[in-house]
Parts: sequence; structure tokens; C-alpha cells
Amino acid sequence: MAFSSRRGGAGWAHSLLPTTKPSPRQPRKSRRRTAVRDFIFSNFFTIGLSLSLVVFIFIVYSYGIPKPPLSTHFPNARTRFPRIRKTSSRKSPGSDGVAGAVVDITTKGLYDKIEFRDEDGGAWKQGWKVNYKGNEWDTEKLKIFVVPHSHNDPGWKLTVEEYYDRQSKLILDTLVETLPKDSRRKFIWEEMSYLERWWRDATEEKKEAFTNLVRNGQLEIVGGGWVMNDEANSHYFAIIEQITEGNMWLNETIGVIPKNSWSIDPFGYSPTMAYLLRRMGFENMLIQRTHYELKKELALYQNLEYVWRQSWDAEERTDIFVHMMPFYSYDVPHTCGPEPAICCQFDFARMYGFAYERCPWGEHPVETIQENVKERALKLLDQYRKKSTLYRTNTLLVPLGDDFRYVSVDEAEAQFRNYQMLFDYINSNPGLNAEAKFGTLDDYFRTLRDEADRVNYSRPHEIGSGEIVGFPSLSGDFFTYADRQQDYWSGYYVSRPFFKAVDRVLEHNLRSAEMLMAFLLGYCQKIQCEKFPTGFSHKLTAARRNLALFQHHDGVTGTAKDHVVQDYGSRMHMALQDLQIFISKAIEVLLGMRHEKNDQYPSQFEPAQSRSKYDAQPVVKALSARQGTVQTVVLFNPSEQTRNEVVMVTVERPDVTILDSNWTCIKSQISPELAHDKKRTLSRRHRVYWKASVPAMGLQTYYVANGFAGCEKAIPAQLRILVSSGNFSCPAPYTCSKLDSNEASIQNEHLTLTFSTKFGLLQKVSHSDGRQNVIDEEIDMYSSSGGAYLFKPEGEAAPIVQAGGTMVISEGHLVQEVYSYPMTAWDKSPISHSTRIYNGHSTIQEHIIEKEYHVELLGHEFNDKELIVRYKTDIGNKRIFYSDLNGFQMSRRETYDKIPTQGNYYPIPSLAFMQGPNGHRFSVHTRQSLGVASLKDGWLEIMLDRRLVRDDGRGLGQGVLDNRAMNVVFHILMEANVTAAANHTTGPHPRNPSLLSHLVGAHLNYPLHVFIAKKSEAISVQPPPRSFSPLAASLPCDLHIVNFKVPRPLKYTQQLEEPRFALVFQRRHWDSSYCRKGRSECSSVSDVPVNLFDMFKSLAVSNVKATSLNLLHDDIEMLGYSGHFGDGAHDGHVLISPMEIQAYKLELKFHS
Repeated sequence: MAFSSRRGGAGWAHSLLPTTKPSPRQPRKSRRRTAVRDFIFSNFFTIGLSLSLVVFIFIVYSYGIPKPPLSTHFPNARTRFPRIRKTSSRKSPGSDGVAGAVVDITTKGLYDKIEFRDEDGGAWKQGWKVNYKGNEWDTEKLKIFVVPHSHNDPGWKLTVEEYYDRQSKLILDTLVETLPKDSRRKFIWEEMSYLERWWRDATEEKKEAFTNLVRNGQLEIVGGGWVMNDEANSHYFAIIEQITEGNMWLNETIGVIPKNSWSIDPFGYSPTMAYLLRRMGFENMLIQRTHYELKKELALYQNLEYVWRQSWDAEERTDIFVHMMPFYSYDVPHTCGPEPAICCQFDFARMYGFAYERCPWGEHPVETIQENVKERALKLLDQYRKKSTLYRTNTLLVPLGDDFRYVSVDEAEAQFRNYQMLFDYINSNPGLNAEAKFGTLDDYFRTLRDEADRVNYSRPHEIGSGEIVGFPSLSGDFFTYADRQQDYWSGYYVSRPFFKAVDRVLEHNLRSAEMLMAFLLGYCQKIQCEKFPTGFSHKLTAARRNLALFQHHDGVTGTAKDHVVQDYGSRMHMALQDLQIFISKAIEVLLGMRHEKNDQYPSQFEPAQSRSKYDAQPVVKALSARQGTVQTVVLFNPSEQTRNEVVMVTVERPDVTILDSNWTCIKSQISPELAHDKKRTLSRRHRVYWKASVPAMGLQTYYVANGFAGCEKAIPAQLRILVSSGNFSCPAPYTCSKLDSNEASIQNEHLTLTFSTKFGLLQKVSHSDGRQNVIDEEIDMYSSSGGAYLFKPEGEAAPIVQAGGTMVISEGHLVQEVYSYPMTAWDKSPISHSTRIYNGHSTIQEHIIEKEYHVELLGHEFNDKELIVRYKTDIGNKRIFYSDLNGFQMSRRETYDKIPTQGNYYPIPSLAFMQGPNGHRFSVHTRQSLGVASLKDGWLEIMLDRRLVRDDGRGLGQGVLDNRAMNVVFHILMEANVTAAANHTTGPHPRNPSLLSHLVGAHLNYPLHVFIAKKSEAISVQPPPRSFSPLAASLPCDLHIVNFKVPRPLKYTQQLEEPRFALVFQRRHWDSSYCRKGRSECSSVSDVPVNLFDMFKSLAVSNVKATSLNLLHDDIEMLGYSGHFGDGAHDGHVLISPMEIQAYKLELKFHS
């Protein structure tokens, strides 16, 4: 996305410059403080066995007295203190009594401290007037790395293919032409989606030139993901996928693996990304878009470079070094120093003759010549020096680029030519105590680490990190981002929610298809049966890449032009169709119903829900259920545990019977299908429910029959109806009665839900143990002047539901549902909703409240409106709540009066919960990313959709008016603690979900796949029992299989030295203050290791290797894991600490 700026870094000492071959990866220093060790040894030999007084005098003499502030705002600069050895395990009480991280800085602490006054700092509007004394570089020369870069959005104002044709192709062509002209020229590249596309078009000469540039260190691949992913809405599964897809393609094509991350444009940053990168072998990160007030606060104390530590990590195993850019944007005016009017004069692509905007401050760049080089170089160096004072070391990073820059040879030459002349002047004048050059990000970080080893920048009492000495440690996240004038970027949490939902559906289907392909190949005994799964390899790769592409920070965010959104949507739709066809055929093979050697024949199954086009709601297929026929239903369970739950299919006739795989009758319920239609609430179709049991990662078959003798037909639900018009006919075979009281309720064994019949909204929940909770559901709207990025409410949200409306209550022995089509000021309500509870004994469902909102924010009457649902509970949370980050971890949120409403909104990719002082919790699980807030005590509100006319001034050039009809599903869980440990909510550490809550979220995000036979069969023919159960036993309930896949399906049939399968686990961290078994029939938790060798039925596991999350590193120590990960892998033992994700490569072979 434009309206920003990019960054990179470069190397310094001649001995560190890359050679003609890629330099071997430098081993990570793990917990060993090698710098401290070297310091002690060197001083030992220098001063011998001197007395402690002599040692003290020597240290003062070597390091000097702390210097005074550099400016009126700057409290400490270049101050050096003796290094103090620190232990590598510091424990702080965390959620659930488990140790948490001890750090120097938390983002919560920053928010508590900062007053958010938005003060004008002058030339650096969001900072202060930066000064320096001039002697700061007397003992350690200023080393300046100018990093040329070009930020290439894979879709934003143009589609990814349009950008490639018009700009990205030309940029990559420019690099291979201009960089070889001078070995001093450097560049960095991030997005593999464009590089892979260019590689397909490039000549062999260009490919060789590009590869040579990478190998000789002139061109560094940074990040190397398919895209530069968003960090608010993206799920961690998809983040892992997109980085892995890019990194693996890069390694296979060019033979390099990135170790530095470059993330300059995502709108806020998540610690999940830091964790995943660390576990992928990355050593350093660079970020840019954080709240400008946080940048100022960190810059004041030279804390813009820090070690990011996960909140649960008491052993420094997740530490990764981070460089935060200090200024407003990543363009040239905001990267050379604090004064953009001066920095813009050194963006030589803005000279006359180029197409870029001239400098808005009035002074423009001019060609550097001998007559002006001194004046120009000193002016530029002044900015470099000022910027340098914001950081601790004398190694400085200066990005040189912007969106889609270096598009022509002339442009590239203008930048390289002018800067080299300026560098030559600076470098030829030793009195300046500076040396400047082009560099890569790796050059910068290696030089910085070298300086940090030589010079101690630690502060007194600073906890720091064993990862790199001299910098503070930090935990927390950087949401919600604001770039200027209290403009908070919380709108994109919700923009284009329809496609945010499709993203997760695609993710779910991709994970399932990967799993099924692994089983097809694992159980394959002959070469012929490999043809079907390997024949799907190209489409599987395309699906991976289409999911990866949408993780781009203008994709899943909903911040692209309309036609670009259509392109993303069409790509995901195509991938989804391909995956569902593959899954349907894989089901047949695994059930023994398909024996063809390839997939030329169509499947006899189809998904129960399918989409006719990229922007259409899923269409539910109805079984005909004609008399004397039976139709097959196959359920696939993508979970690691056996699933017992109430399932549903739609039928055209109500008089049906359900049979299991053994042709045994199963008790079932029939209910009418309800529609979002004011005039026709009941469709003419029906929903049949029954309780199913499906083995872990397996298949189970059921049958819907009509006319099966000896079986009870599905029992009709009883209906209670309230219609404002008074006209309603009771459909057969149901019995109906009128709702005539002010309240109505439904109940199961655990819960009683009470509704207002006046408004059709949930009021309270009563529990079987006598507890009651007020819910007081509201549906409200904000008036807004925001856009795709910004949420800018005008006043408070107002309720839209009026008295009246239609209400239908359907009550059966398995499912009870309250449907409400509310009365609103509009003829057609923008929302209708259903509330369901389930009676399935020993199921997860019996403990949850299912809310389904049908949203249609369509038409000009909803312009500049943002629709929310608000739960006004009696949970005394004091406006503190917890929301998830990327579906991976929780973050503590607190509503601040000093921040406007939009700044108190946070992303909710999958879960938010409130907790009261008595330990009672109110949790809302979602299967798509949205925005959440707790603006008053006990309130939790979630935004459902937004429709904005205006552009919000962040470069998109349009509003958000392409809303689609959609369904939003929440699973609400209300829990009471079993130990008092849950009552503590005031600490800075996030709390963890209960085990039951984890399972609720997993079932919602990874639902059972329902496939139905395309044709019915005669009821007289009984098929053989059909099921598929690949696991020897269900896995522990806190152990999640993130992915089970064949990473390189295109190369599966080739004899590879590496194992061909990959299995990725995560161990969930759960709060044991709540019921250990999770009231969920859990057989076990991960107190004892799982053995991979015994995990599967009839599959021999061999050649197990511990690996990185991108499947490219086998050096476990460099990844930060404890030693038992790698050691246990050889014996097949899965030993995982809570919160950790671990990947294994392995080989599978069928054995009878």
C-alpha cells in the first residue's frame, strides 16, 4: 500500500562483506553470553589479577562518564555501562499461575504511561527538535547503510497481474541490469509472488544474473514470503503457509533461505509473527507502522531497537531482535532523518523528468555535481546524525525507496549515481567520523551485532536478552495503529467481512485437502494409486498460493480497489472449488468406493454447501428424499479427536429416517428451514438433525432414507410463532402455537435462554447450577465518516431494533432455535438472526450458545453506517477483556478514556472474552476476523459490517460500498471457575482460554465436512459399512495438528533424500482454573508424550526429523527450541511445551 515508506540495511566491516559464495549461516548465540565472556577474558589478560578498585577505575576510564542529553527531550544517548551477566530464566506469574515473561518494556506499560496528546514537534511533527553535540561519533564512527528497496503490493489499486505487467516486471528487469554495473550497489526484495511470476518470464541470462546478485551479496531476499502478510486479520495457519510457500520456492529455485524479515506496510504488528519467524530460523525483524505516540516514547529512551519476547516465555527461547523505524512513513522523505522537507531533496526520482510527485515542501532534489557535493553531503549527513541519536548504536539504517520504485534504468541510475557521489565525499573526509554506503538488511544487522559485541550499550538494571546484549526486552503487540492526528486504523479489522469469511473457509478446506493427500499417498501400496493425488499437485499448489496471496496486507484487510477484491475473491473461489472436488474424490478412495488409477471420472459426492460464484453466499444442497430411496452422507472430521456432535443436512421432504453405516436406525429431528425474508420466513425445505460420531481425522457414513421399515421417522420440532402482521400458516408436519407473553425461553440440560418477544433479542442465561447472567443483546449502528482503513464514529452507536418483528421458536429433542426478523426503520431489515442450543449428550455443543447473524448492509440507505452487535452483560470486567492474536495467543485489552472509541477497538480473528472478579467468563468465538471493544463495564461489542462512502485519505481513492449478504456465526461460552486462581484479572499478562473454550474454537473454525451423494439409491440395497479411522487413538485434547501435508507433491514420485511428509503440532495453553476435562469428554491432555511411531493405524513412520516451521532448518538450537524437541524426534516422541508449535519431517509407508 502506498502512503508509507520501506526500509532495509547493509553491511559494514570489509571482513563481513559477502564473498562470491553465500556465506554460511552464523550460529545464533543461544543463551550463551559470548560478548560478556569475551569482555571478561580480554580484561583479565589486560589488567591481570588487579584489585577490585583497579578494575572499577579501568571500567570508568574505558567507558567514560554518562553523557548529558542530546536535546531537550532526549534523556540518554550513547551511555555505556559495564555489562552484567544475567540469568536466562526469569519468571513472572502469568495466567493460570504459569510463569510469564519478565521484560523491560510492555506495550501495556507504554499505553499506561503515554498521554496521547498529539503534540506538534515541529519539522518532525510527531517527535521533537532533534539535536546533537557532535562528539557522539568520536570513539565509534557512524556507519550508515542506505538500503535501496521497492515496495510491491501484490494487489491494491491494481490486481497482482496488472501490477506485474505495468511495474514489478520492469523493476526486476531494472535490478538485473543496473546492479551488476557497480559492485557497491545493493538492493533488497521481499515478495516471492512477484519474483516467481518474473522467473517464469525471465530469460536464462536474467535468471543467472539475478542468482549471481543474490550470491555475491548485492541483492538480499528479505522475508521471502509469498506476500508481506497482514498481522491483524490473518490466521497463524495461513501466515505459516504463505511464508513457507515463498521460502520453499526460493530455496528450491535460487538456493537461499532468508534470515531477516522486512515488514514495512502492515497496519500494526503481532507478536505471533515474531514467534513464527523465530521458529523459522529468522534472526532479525524490521517493522514500521506502529502508533506514532509509541514511536516517540521509544525513541525518547533509545528503545526503538529491542528484543521481542513472547508473553509466556520465561526462558528467553522466543527472543528475536527488532528494528522499528522511527518516523511517519517508509518513503524517502521520512527515512533519512527527522526533517522530511530536507530528506525529500535526496529522493532523486523526484527530479524533473520522472513521473513521481515533486516534493510538497517546495524544495526539490537537484543533480549532485562537484560544485554542490559538499553542501549536499553535509546537509544529508546532518539528517543521518540526527536520526542516529534515536538509536543506541552508531550503526544506522536508512531505507531508500517507496511503492513500486526503480521501475526504469534511468530512475535507478539517478538514485545510485547521486548517492554514490555523496557517499564518496563523506567517506573521503575522515574528520566527519562517518562512512556511508549502500547495503542490504543483512549488512546492517551483522554490523550492528558486531558493534553491540564490542561496545556495551546496556542500561543499569536492564533485563535485556541473551540473544543480543545491549538492548531492552519487550513483550506485547502493536494494535491499534494510528499514523497521525488520532486517526486509528481499526476499520480494516472489519472491511469486506464477506471475503474475510471466505479466507477462513479456504484455509479450512486447504488444511483438510493436505491431510487427505497425505493419507492417500501414505496408504498407497502401488505406484498406480499415486497418480490421483500427485495429479492434483498443480491445483493444490495453486490453492496454497491463492490463500497465501490473500494474506497480503491489502487483501485480507479489505483495503483494495473493488476490481482487485473481485480478483482475490475469484482466485479463492477457484481454489475452493478445486479443493472440494479433490476432497470428494479422496473420500471415495479412502472409503474403498473408487478404484480408478486417475481422477478422470467425476465424483459421486458433492459438498452439502457450495458457492455458485466468488461473491455468493453458500447454497445449501437439499436431498430429494423421495419415497423408497436412500441417499448417502459422508462426514469428514479434520480434528485430532473423535467428534461427537449434532449434524444437519437439508431435505426437501420431512418424512425421513437416519441410518448409520451399519444400517441401524438413529433418532433424528426435523425442523423447518428459516429464511432472511420479511414476507416468507419459512422456506419449503427442512433441516434434519442427528447426533453423529466421526473418528479423529477420519470418515463416517450415514444415510438419509425415506420409507425404511422399522425405523422411527425424524421427530418434528414444535413451533411457537409471533408475527407482526398476524398472518401465519403452520406448515406440515409441525404443530404451531402463538407467542403471547413478553418473554420466551428455550432450554437444554445446562442452559436456559430468555428472550424479549418485543425485540426478539436475548436477555439472560440461567445455568443448571443456579447461576444467572444478564446478556441484554443489542443490535446497534454507528454513523461514521471513516473509510476502508479508518473507523471514525460520529457519536455513540444507537440501537436499530424496534418493537414488533417476526419471531419463530423451533423446539426439538436435539436442537432448539429462536429466529428473529426484527422490526427496524427500514422496510427490509439489514439483519436477522438465530440463536440455537443443542441437546447432544457428551458433545461440545451442549455447552455453547450458537448465534448466527444474517447481514445485508446493502443499498444507499446504509451509507456511512457500521453495524455492531453488543452484549451488555453483568460481568464486572472493568472494561478489561482479552482478544486473540491470529488465532494463536491472547492479548490483554483495556479501554482507555484518553483514547477515542476507534482506538479502543481491536482485532478479533477468532476469540474474545471478558472475566469478572468472581472468575465468571463470557467468551465469543468467531470463524472470521472482525473488530471488538469493551467500551463500558460488562459490555462486549463486535462489529459485523461497515459501508462507507468516503475515501479516508490513505491512498485507496474510494470507500467501501461493495457489501455482500453474509452470515456471521458466533459460539458463545459462559463459564465459572473451579479454583480462585481465575479471579485475578489485573495483571499485565494475558489470560488463556479454558480447555473447553479451545475446543469450541477448534470445532467452529474446523467444522465437519459434509458431503452428500449426487444421486439417491433404492432403499432395498444395503451397502457395506464404510468408514475410515487412520489414528490409533484420539490425540490429547490440548494437542492440535496445525497441518499434515506433503510439502512437495510435484516431486513426490522422485527419490528425495528428505522425508516426504510433514506434521506440524501445536500444544494449546489452557487455564486450569476452569474444568480440566473441559466438560468435553476429553480422554487425555499432553502430560505424557505422543509417540509418532504408534500414532497411525497401518502406517509405519520412519526417518523422523525435527525441523523449522518453514520446513527448511534442522538445527533446532538456532530455532530457540529446547533440546528435548530434537532429541525426542529421533525416538518418535512428541514433547511440546504449552504454546509451542513444532514441525516434523517424516516418511510414511503402508503396512498391513
